[in-house]
Amino acid sequence: MSETVTSQDQAEDQTGAEAGAETGRPPEDASRAERSSEDQLVREGDIAGDYLERLLDILDFDGDIDLDVEAGRAVVSVDGGKDLEKLVGARGDVLEALQELTRLAVQQSTGTRNRLMLDVAGWRSQRRSELTDLGRTAASEAKDTGHLQRLRPMTPFERKIVHDAVAGISGVRSESEGEEPRRRVVVHPTEG
Repeated sequence: MSETVTSQDQAEDQTGAEAGAETGRPPEDASRAERSSEDQLVREGDIAGDYLERLLDILDFDGDIDLDVEAGRAVVSVDGGKDLEKLVGARGDVLEALQELTRLAVQQSTGTRNRLMLDVAGWRSQRRSELTDLGRTAASEAKDTGHLQRLRPMTPFERKIVHDAVAGISGVRSESEGEEPRRRVVVHPTEG
């Protein structure tokens, strides 16, 4: 029996060989580990989805749950219900607490820590856009005026987005200062 090798097969073989070279494992082991990791993230998302579905039922809130894997983490989104803003709270404080509870439910079921990300009513994606604009504006002001820009205290999620936005602009740098929960981003002009 003969076997036909397609360009996709060759590409997968090449990807597997590259993964094996990076990890020091044979290509088959590397791709198996990647599948296992992806499977684990999908399982975490499923557990989180079940937990959130039960919570929505208890609260009698409507919402559609979407599960995904992005950047090496399970991502769970709840959208569609009119009451969902109550699960976000002021400045996302309820969402942060709900995310932590969901992570703990997943950890209790799997026995391992996880980096699950929860979004409700699109709040995180909208906030990401706002914070990117804020970071760019602060960078522009620091660059134009030559004075550092101190932003209000933010959560680690918010600070990372601002740092990423500032990192894309030459002539400025950012750092975090202070202690939680008052930790903030400071944008500095750079010399030269």
